[in-house]
Amino acid sequence: MTQPPHHATLLLTLLLLAISLTNSTAKPFKCTASTAPSCQALIDYTPPNSTTLSSIKTLFSIKHLHTLLGANNLPVSTSPNRTISAQQIVKIPFPCMCANGTGISDKTPVYVVKPGDGLDYIARTIFSALVTYQEIAAVNGIPDPDKIDVGQEVKIPLPCSCDEVAGERVVHYGHVVASGSTLELIAAEYGTSKSIIMSVNEGVNDTSLLAGQVLDVPLQACNSSINTDSMDYPLLVPNATYVFTANNCIRCQCNSANNMTLQCEPSGMTPSNSTWSTCPSAQCDKLSLTNTTTDGCNTTTCAYSGFNSRTILTTLATASTCPVNAPGPGNYGSSIGLSWKFLFMCLHLIFLCVNPL
Repeated sequence: MTQPPHHATLLLTLLLLAISLTNSTAKPFKCTASTAPSCQALIDYTPPNSTTLSSIKTLFSIKHLHTLLGANNLPVSTSPNRTISAQQIVKIPFPCMCANGTGISDKTPVYVVKPGDGLDYIARTIFSALVTYQEIAAVNGIPDPDKIDVGQEVKIPLPCSCDEVAGERVVHYGHVVASGSTLELIAAEYGTSKSIIMSVNEGVNDTSLLAGQVLDVPLQACNSSINTDSMDYPLLVPNATYVFTANNCIRCQCNSANNMTLQCEPSGMTPSNSTWSTCPSAQCDKLSLTNTTTDGCNTTTCAYSGFNSRTILTTLATASTCPVNAPGPGNYGSSIGLSWKFLFMCLHLIFLCVNPL
């Protein structure tokens, strides 16, 4: 039998690769890295079989269980042995790095090859088609996807982004599309718009949307007073989640009920950094973190503003509930001025009545 020329075999291989990538539900996320080359991201994971939170933590190389708990808004007291049923959605937090116009997870997770594993099985089954076997092979420099060794460590390039959206910093969330879902439903569920989702997912529309597709959904993050020179800047926490920061000494949560303002408090945990024997105090002069003072209708709170290698940073944040025209700090002068003007007008009218022209 005549063998096809070498160049024809190469073209056929490239064509099959292109078809495989086109049909895959895992697509690269755009990331220009113009403002931030690295960030924290989220992605959905649906385990193929019943598992535990501890196993998911290990699979995705997550250092601390509370990081996984916070991303899913589960109580800190949740057991690592809590059962997660097959196909149950769990949000996975991970570090993202941008390069060459796209973003992938930064050196994590790392999977150790087991007997019987192949790259396609690892991609499709173990990591629920969040990536393709071609992407795993490319990032690990594996020339033949059919030849991997038991015990070999392979990086899993999860799709992500660090780009600003509409001029705002957001948390990019790899949402796995459910059967029967639409862009409008997804946008409404996550507090964004159909047009924004379409703008960050090139070529995506209602007719092209596929069940199981990994969609880039930008999540609005709570506003915070984090200093730009803080070691955790920018601290982006999406709604209905919480994070631990400042070497685990501070717990910050985001809740839309608090006008998307980041709420931070001492965690009561042991520092994760060995250079800190105990957590430093977090105070604004005589006011402790999260404590408030009230002056009329002005409320001042001691707010978390970051940390450095030696201390936890705080700042005084003042919010006013004073009515615009009500007497209060800064309004008394204008009230008195208006009263004198009114009195002057009355006297002028009386003078005109008594002395008509």
